[in-house]
Amino acid sequence: MAYQSFEELEVWKRARSFKNEIHTLVKRFPTEEKFRLSDQLIPSSRSINSQIAEGHGRQTNPDRLRFCIIARGSLSETLNHLIDAFDCQLISHTELDFLRVKVQEIEKLLNGYITFLQNKSTTK
Repeated sequence: MAYQSFEELEVWKRARSFKNEIHTLVKRFPTEEKFRLSDQLIPSSRSINSQIAEGHGRQTNPDRLRFCIIARGSLSETLNHLIDAFDCQLISHTELDFLRVKVQEIEKLLNGYITFLQNKSTTK
């Protein structure tokens, strides 16, 4: 299998798109949310990509797996913050559902990548 940059990973591409959607979304939030929910959503959504990239750069599969699992945690954290945004009436139910689908798509890709790395670890 040829070397693949983290930028070529479909999971990283989808997480990047999601991160950009979150960034656009929080621009609509009221000013008082700048140091509350906005400052929670932006870092958690950025962390998904960062963890995938950092794990990709590690030498061993256990390290790669660990960072992917952290990325999955950041994805869950981001969904939780989106639910908070809905509860605070900052986003609509339709928006939450749309973003939840994106989270589920990324989670499936991330779980697939984790399984791939786990299988690669056991075959060596």
